[in-house]
Amino acid sequence: QVQLVESGGGLAQAGGSLRLSCVVSGRTVSSWRMGWFRQAPGKQREFVAAIRWSGSPTYYTDSVRGRFTISRDNAKNTVYLEMNSLKPEDTAVYYCAADTDGSWSYNYWGQGTQVTVSS
Repeated sequence: QVQLVESGGGLAQAGGSLRLSCVVSGRTVSSWRMGWFRQAPGKQREFVAAIRWSGSPTYYTDSVRGRFTISRDNAKNTVYLEMNSLKPEDTAVYYCAADTDGSWSYNYWGQGTQVTVSS
C-alpha cells in the first residue's frame, strides 16, 4: 500500500522560495508518475507539476512554469517541488499524489502541507 507524506510548507514572502518534499513508502518503479496539486480556500484542486521516477518527462501547469521545478531522488523515495519567485496566489494546501498505472487517476494522496505567501 502506497503512503505519501509531504513536508516543507510554511510562510514565505512574495518573491521568496520554499522546497516541498514528498516521501513515498514501498517500492517505486520508473513508470510511476508523481504529481503535486494544490487547493486554495474555496477553490477547486488544481494540478501543479508531475514527474516520472525516471526523471522524465516532466509536466507543469502554465501558472508555475519557469518558477517551480519538480525533481526526485530515487534513493530516498522522495519527490521535491522547488518553488521560486513565489506569489500570493500560490497560497494553498499542496498535496503529493501518485499515479501508479499511467491512468492519471492519482488515487494515492498525502495529507497536504500548507504554503502561505505574504505580499
